[in-house]
Amino acid sequence: MMQIKSFEFNLFGEKTYVIYDTDSREAAVVDPGMMNERENDELSSWILANELSVKYLINTHLHIDHVFGDEYVEDKYGVGLSASIDDEFLGDRIAQQAMMFHLNVNVADAVKISNPLVDGEVLFLGTQPIQIIAVPGHSPGSIALYCPTGGFVVTGDALFQGSIGRTDLPGGDHSTLLRSIKSKLFVLPDETTVFPGHGPATRICIEKASNPFF
Repeated sequence: MMQIKSFEFNLFGEKTYVIYDTDSREAAVVDPGMMNERENDELSSWILANELSVKYLINTHLHIDHVFGDEYVEDKYGVGLSASIDDEFLGDRIAQQAMMFHLNVNVADAVKISNPLVDGEVLFLGTQPIQIIAVPGHSPGSIALYCPTGGFVVTGDALFQGSIGRTDLPGGDHSTLLRSIKSKLFVLPDETTVFPGHGPATRICIEKASNPFF
């Protein structure tokens, strides 16, 4: 059975998720946003306490607030980064992103993708699927992670409770994002729980009915 655990890290209030299969105990760390040792320990202590084996490191997109903890997860669990190659240019510009947000933090020179993900690809934790859904607009390579057996989708910064992702950053496009949400996310089952990159969870049916951008 697929389950999900959420954490809130860094000064952006970014949501980091651990998706895991309760039978195999295999897990995926999604968008690790840890900025310091305390946040690193919070994540790793929970993974240890729940006896999980980290199989994947996945980024829904490569904006800086979602990748602060990538290097820590890669080093600690021996996994490479899975993400869309369409966001590779953002991974190459991590230092510039830090400067743009006036962040005085130590960041890697670049975030490198080891396992390029494409729309329609399926990853497995044990026998449980994670479906990769391309949702460009917030960034060219934004993806969502749909877990049908768990009844939830991780949307990154594409779709929020009552809102959508900003499109004024490099590679963003408002009309593309609206099309992505309508054609790729709003077609999911109505009762699907949405876990966004910031803020509270919601459901597909709620956003279809009341999100002001639609």
